[in-house]
Amino acid sequence: MNFSEVLEMMSGGIPFYVASFIIVLSLLVFVHEWGHYIVAKLCGVRVETFSIGFGKELIGRNDKHGTRWKISMIPLGGYVKLYGDVDPASAGHDDTVQEGDDVRPMTEAEKSEAFFAQPVWKRSLIVFAGPAINYIFAFILMVGLFAINGQPVTPSIASAIVVDSSAFENGFQPHDKILAIDDVAIDGFDDIRLEMVIALNLEKKFTIERNGEVLDIMAAPRKVVIEDRFGFKQSKGLLGLIGPRHAVRVDTITRVGDVVFDEEATLEEKLNVIDEHLGKPFEIEMASSAPERDVLLVNPYEDLNESIADEDSEEYGVLMISNSVNETYVKRGVVTAMAESANQLWVVTRGTVEALGQMFTGTRSATELGGVIRIGAIAGDMAKQGLVALVMFTALLSINLGLINLFPIPMLDGGHLVFYFFEAIRGKPVPEQVQEYAFRAGLVFLVGVMAFANLNDLIQLAM
Repeated sequence: MNFSEVLEMMSGGIPFYVASFIIVLSLLVFVHEWGHYIVAKLCGVRVETFSIGFGKELIGRNDKHGTRWKISMIPLGGYVKLYGDVDPASAGHDDTVQEGDDVRPMTEAEKSEAFFAQPVWKRSLIVFAGPAINYIFAFILMVGLFAINGQPVTPSIASAIVVDSSAFENGFQPHDKILAIDDVAIDGFDDIRLEMVIALNLEKKFTIERNGEVLDIMAAPRKVVIEDRFGFKQSKGLLGLIGPRHAVRVDTITRVGDVVFDEEATLEEKLNVIDEHLGKPFEIEMASSAPERDVLLVNPYEDLNESIADEDSEEYGVLMISNSVNETYVKRGVVTAMAESANQLWVVTRGTVEALGQMFTGTRSATELGGVIRIGAIAGDMAKQGLVALVMFTALLSINLGLINLFPIPMLDGGHLVFYFFEAIRGKPVPEQVQEYAFRAGLVFLVGVMAFANLNDLIQLAM
């Protein structure tokens, strides 16, 4: 899909996508900065500015404590400026106070409210609070979602196997239930998908249940590059398992076993051939828009297909290949919802770190790194799917925002924590000149990464 096609598809909907992106990002930025703000207040540090966005102030007010709360023109982040810092990034400090045209040293009372004058453990807590609150916020969102609406769960059962795939070659069978991957329990089919996205082409041990027997299968997914409807590309491992789904339309089938149907074949002829194959595994080939999944190994249940040839039945002309529903929402108790949410925090964090590590080593293409355009497109899609999807996306994005800010890069919270770590060991701060050079390098690096990510988006849209 090229750029003009994207614009045509989104025509009339661009404001919706932009609004969805700004609302989600602004909410997460507010949460992140509020973490810094509230812990700073608890530590007795004065907060001069709390800004959502950068650049020129659009609207703002001062509270009774002297903090300027404002919304700025560029809605791609935000900051909290603490008393005594020379800039919002805490890249240096100033222990003087300007009164009119005069400049005087801070009094001891004023220093007690300055960020730079706090002990290293307090400064570390204030900095760490931003990423931490993003994780806490994501946890709260997921607990509420799983307890009130229910957690979406798709059974980890293969309704069919893609012929000539890794799963087919390694002996997977229709109706196999995947219990674990590398001895880590699998709760649903989405867990399998996520593991394969990260695995790429690494061999994994699959523990499965087949006809009441537990077996182990070693299999390596095949690395493929997929493209979404916007044209953004992503590498993933493709194993070849088809998740639970209700049926296949018989009129799309072009082959059953060794019997190939020509264009003149009637539905009745196809039904007769299928009837002869019911009760045992056989291959079906379909005419579809996904060539890599055109040929499937299936083993339909006979009792589920009793009405396949009954013209008066809703199941007429429909081959039921699985007796498992595609997705159900399981309401969790508060304790269980908390456990499931904590597990999601870990899974998403681990997956993000592994994916970034694969980009660093070259196993995964760096062109998969997306910028604001890609995030905005996903946010808009989630908003169109409904509130539940948007809330879950917000939680996942909050996890990633918290994690990225913990990376040990100067200008990010993790970079500050590294300096505080060395300060705690040395017993004195890292020299300001060293910090200044590090912050400059960090700024150049971050600007470069942001430019690269957004250029990726534009190039892939234009292709």
